[in-house]
Amino acid sequence: MPPARRIILTKMIIKKLTLTIAVTASLLLPFAVPNFAFAGDADHNGKGGIHISENLRKALQKEMLAVQDGMMKLVPAIASGDWATVSRTADNIKKTYIMKQKLTQAQLKELHSALPAGFKRLDHRFHKTAGRLAHAAERKDAELAVFYFYKLNESCVTCHSAYAKQRFPAFSAGGTEDGEHH
Repeated sequence: MPPARRIILTKMIIKKLTLTIAVTASLLLPFAVPNFAFAGDADHNGKGGIHISENLRKALQKEMLAVQDGMMKLVPAIASGDWATVSRTADNIKKTYIMKQKLTQAQLKELHSALPAGFKRLDHRFHKTAGRLAHAAERKDAELAVFYFYKLNESCVTCHSAYAKQRFPAFSAGGTEDGEHH
């Protein structure tokens, strides 16, 4: 690739990543607030949201903050070609199953019965995509790394618009859990 084209592509990537970091921050920051409830799941438990114990709520918030921290580290690392940081951070996001790592069997049972299947599918896809980003970083493939970072961010938006509308009211008129818009 000619150097001039590479510079243009790099500038485009940096602009997109700058916008992405702003969007990511605005999407993930509200999870730091203690009153977390999933909206749009009234049919799941009949009470307008998924209700979980305070301990599970705190664990979920911890996981969301860990993901947010990782997403924020990825932007400058991808933009600067710091592939070791991208790979390590994406792998950490892939393995960020705090929910599975620090919960008792009873809490895991509560969690799995409270979360709808669509949420579980989105969560699985998110962590799988993080693994793909780690692999792209290991290959030092900037274009693929940017693509998978985009897919991670898209997963956040899709999940928040389907399951956290109370936290993110701008998504109230948005899409479905598969990312399709009406």
